[in-house]
Amino acid sequence: MKILVMGGTRFVGKSLVGKLLDQNYDIDIFTRGNKAHPENTNLIKGDRNSLESILKLKNKKYDLVYDISGRELEQTKLLIQNLSDSFQRYIYVSSAGVYEDNYELPLSEMDPLDPNSRHKGKFETENWLINQKIPFTSFRPTYIYGPGNYNKIENWFFERLFINKTIPMPGDGSLITQLGHVSDLTDVMIRCINFENSKNNIYNCSGDKGVTIKGLIYNCAEVCGLNKNDISLKTFDYEKLDPKGRKGFPIRLKHYQINISKIKRDLDWKPHFDLLSGLRDSFFNDFEFKKGDGFEEKSDSVLFNP
Repeated sequence: MKILVMGGTRFVGKSLVGKLLDQNYDIDIFTRGNKAHPENTNLIKGDRNSLESILKLKNKKYDLVYDISGRELEQTKLLIQNLSDSFQRYIYVSSAGVYEDNYELPLSEMDPLDPNSRHKGKFETENWLINQKIPFTSFRPTYIYGPGNYNKIENWFFERLFINKTIPMPGDGSLITQLGHVSDLTDVMIRCINFENSKNNIYNCSGDKGVTIKGLIYNCAEVCGLNKNDISLKTFDYEKLDPKGRKGFPIRLKHYQINISKIKRDLDWKPHFDLLSGLRDSFFNDFEFKKGDGFEEKSDSVLFNP
């Protein structure tokens, strides 16, 4: 089986490609080529926003296309319009960030979408795939974490616990959030190809449970070998923060939780990692604290001086 992976050299792509190689698939990776690509894969270097680059794929035949790097509808259009239409499935990584805020949680795939979301290109792509009758499966993950994560999520907490045992916490820490392990996401991305009912479907994908931000902090502390009584929680009033200041915290400052019952039912799947075991996997297999590497003790001041 011939597979094209759009973006396959870091985090989600790296996890996915490693598993596909274990199953002896023939893999082309299309990427800018800034990172080393795995052995036994064919690297096609290019910018997916460039027609000249995409023409390198002109009329190539693939059985499956995994699109991890697509953010805007025009990127998907450009790609599909220059591929042979022989592929069996276009498997797309969307985002649970597409949903509108709602008083009722967890959010399901049928809940309203936010037209002003920074991820609106994701659901525009999903709608286009539906309208064009292109065989696809789309996954809407929440915060993805795990080894190789280049977004400062779990490492944001690990760093602060590691250096000074002090963590900024919004309010009383009762805001609910949800994380999903990268390996769980890539497992189900591969699994879906064996389920016909997953074709032309969209799935929320994350860990089984939501967690309060205080609970997330305590889990991270346990992974770092700290008792919750050993750490200091320094609260800040997130409701008074300037919008720019909100970017100083890695988790959205509102409740954020999705319902994953549809993906569990349709694909006979459940996450392998609970939050604590997933954080341990990330910490022991990836985290290496380097003072000055993207972390400064003064970097949290924006949270406390709105």
